[in-house]
Amino acid sequence: MAIIRWIVTAMLLATAGSVMAGGIEVREFDDPVLEKRYRDLTASMRCPLCENQAIDDSDAPISADMRERVYVLLNEGYADIEIINHMVQRFGDYILYNPRLENRTYLLWGLPIVLVLIGLVVVIMVVRARRNASAKALSAEERARLNALINRERSS
Repeated sequence: MAIIRWIVTAMLLATAGSVMAGGIEVREFDDPVLEKRYRDLTASMRCPLCENQAIDDSDAPISADMRERVYVLLNEGYADIEIINHMVQRFGDYILYNPRLENRTYLLWGLPIVLVLIGLVVVIMVVRARRNASAKALSAEERARLNALINRERSS
């Protein structure tokens, strides 16, 4: 009885492996440069359905559609920028891992620079304030009070 279970389990695993392998897309390229462009383009676009996953790694149907579209456009002779523009027009800016520098993305690109500059100014101001505070001479009243504290400490 145990042998039959083992055989059935092995057959199910073998069947599952062949079903999973059947979902792998195979793209034929005559030109290795075209194949590299395809790999680069599909790795640089994000799946609109998956969270932060490139379309070349995603199993979502929309990613398969996007990969097919990239393949077709490459074979039709489109340039990389034309393919990216087409995909952005069809699926939106979300698919780009690196958003374009446009009027509506200035804040996205500029905010980190502004925050670093503000942090630099704050650090400079703190350093200068500490330098100035340590360099100030004691007034006569402060000096007398300090001497009194030192003398009291020595006498104890």
